[in-house]
Amino acid sequence: MSYIKTQEEVQFIIEGGRILGEILDKLAQMAVVGVSAYEVDMEAERLIVEAGGRPAFKGYRSRKSDPPFPSTICASLNTEVVHGIATKDKILKNGDIFSIDIGMQYPVNCGLGKGGNGFFTDTAITVMVGDVAEKTKQLVNVTKKSLELAIEKCFLKNSIADIGKAVETYIAPQGYGIVRDLVGHGVGHEVHEEPRVPNYYDSDLESWKLEERAVIAIEPMITMGSHKVDTAEDGWSITTVDGSLSAHFEHTIIITKDGPLVVTRRPSEIN
Repeated sequence: MSYIKTQEEVQFIIEGGRILGEILDKLAQMAVVGVSAYEVDMEAERLIVEAGGRPAFKGYRSRKSDPPFPSTICASLNTEVVHGIATKDKILKNGDIFSIDIGMQYPVNCGLGKGGNGFFTDTAITVMVGDVAEKTKQLVNVTKKSLELAIEKCFLKNSIADIGKAVETYIAPQGYGIVRDLVGHGVGHEVHEEPRVPNYYDSDLESWKLEERAVIAIEPMITMGSHKVDTAEDGWSITTVDGSLSAHFEHTIIITKDGPLVVTRRPSEIN
C-alpha cells in the first residue's frame, strides 16, 4: 500500500521531522508581543531552505480552482482555527494565542520522493502570547494533552478510530468543541494522504488498522465554543463560526513495532 513507507523513506522522514521540530521551537520563541506573523513566516522559510528542505505549504492547492497558499506557515490567530495567512498586519498582542502550523519536504534534490525533493513532515503548536487568561491557558493545555493521548493509541493493530476516540473521550466531557470539518491525515509521499485521522470517534475507521511504517499526522483542533467553522474571503483562513478561541497542536508519527515514533518532537519537549 502506498501509505506504507519503505525503510529508506522512513529514515528521511525521521531526519526531516527532527529538523522541522527544531525549526518550530525557534519560531515559537519569536511569537511575542509586537511581532508580525509575516516576520515569523520569513524566518520559517529561511530556516527550511537553510536546512536543505522546501516549504510544503507555500503554493499549495487542495484543488486546481483554489488560490495557491501564500505563506510558508499557517499563522492562525485566536478565532482562526487553521490555514491563517501570515500577513504583515497580523501583529501579536498581549493575551493572544497564535498557532504556527509548518510543513517541510526534505531533502531537496535527493532524487527520491515527490519531484525528487524528498518526503513530507507536518507539525503545529499554539503559543500563548504575553499574559493569557486562565481559561485560554486551559484551552491550550487540554488541546496539547489530547494530542499526547491520541499518540498513545498509535500501536500496531489499533485502529484510526482508536485515535479519534482518545481525543473525544478526553475533550468532550470538558465542554470544548472538536472541529469536525478538518482532520489529521497520512503524510510522507504527499502533504496530505490517506488515511484521514479525525479527532472524534468514527466507527467506519475501526477497520483501518495501524501498520508498521505507516506515517500519520495527528492534529487536534479544539475550540472554546461550537465545533462549526467557516472559510474566510481569502479562500484559506478557517475561523470558528461563533467567534470562540481555537487551539491546534500537531505531530508527525511513524508507526513502529515498538510503538509510536514522534518524529517532529521539539527539543523543548524532550529536554
